[in-house]
Amino acid sequence: MKVNTRSNCLSKPICRMARRYGELRPAAILTLICVLMGMSAPLPAVAQGKARASICVVVPHFKDEYWLSVGFGLQEQAAQSRVDLLFYESGGYLALSRQIPLLETCLSNGVDAILLGAVSADAPKMLAAVKAASQTVPVLALVNALRAPDLAASIGVDWREMGEAVGAYLASRHPKGTAPVQVGFITGPKDSGWSPLLEDGLRQALVESSAEIVTTRHADTGLREQLREVEAVLAEIPDLDYVIGSAPAIEGAMGLAAQNVGNSPKLIATYISHSVRRGLQSGKVLAVPFDDPVAQGRLGVLAALRAINGEISPTLIGPDIRLIDTDNPDKDHLPLAPAGLVLAIE
Repeated sequence: MKVNTRSNCLSKPICRMARRYGELRPAAILTLICVLMGMSAPLPAVAQGKARASICVVVPHFKDEYWLSVGFGLQEQAAQSRVDLLFYESGGYLALSRQIPLLETCLSNGVDAILLGAVSADAPKMLAAVKAASQTVPVLALVNALRAPDLAASIGVDWREMGEAVGAYLASRHPKGTAPVQVGFITGPKDSGWSPLLEDGLRQALVESSAEIVTTRHADTGLREQLREVEAVLAEIPDLDYVIGSAPAIEGAMGLAAQNVGNSPKLIATYISHSVRRGLQSGKVLAVPFDDPVAQGRLGVLAALRAINGEISPTLIGPDIRLIDTDNPDKDHLPLAPAGLVLAIE
């Protein structure tokens, strides 16, 4: 697995160093990155007087294949670092009232740190719960933005840049002044820690293009919910040129196209999944920004171990974002969770 590093937390020489050592084992690469970031490599759990460290992972859900790849990275790094993981699903992005008590559940299990894929970036009750939990153990944001001042670290990418990557790709195909094209946009909930940022970046990048987002739909990121929005968008505007959507939305759109249901617009995904990767390989999906969710999971464990040892990171930690289209040979080698992965959910 090749690990690229983000420009907002690593210098260009460090990026070159990471590429130079691209043949190292993934764990070795990630530890090297940690050291080069000026953050010491994580100490083994025995350094804290315990045989193994314990980390609680709370995510919105595993209905979306993206989160399975994050979970795989967490699991792989935990095994290499002698860490026990407890996985909890909140039930979806609309389950704030169910996610918040899970932080207390984590604490009751005596964990050493919490990795939180928050369903909301700034809900007051969420911020209060993070503040309370952080008095006992380090709490780290995982994947989704979380505007809590009490975080020990944030692991992920800038979702605004994910949207910008998609918008820049479409603008390159349809520069300003060329024939206009209509876009339907299907994304996650408005209050989530990624969807509003992604949408903002996308719209900003489309300013200099002839592409116009003519309809936008928000829903939880399960396949059923996103497919329902795809069907509604295509019924509302049958002659759309493009559908830009979450991984489950694009999976649903590919299914409709295979059934010859109505118009078949060109498809661009806003993040990766197994279905999107297959779509790229077959040419059914034009492009996707790739943010290496497996690497994010691995980095989450390493950052949590550093936080347990008292190290706080004020800088977003995460892989580089790469726009992968159907002409990019890397589309055949995007690292994701293995087929049939089953995580032990509490």
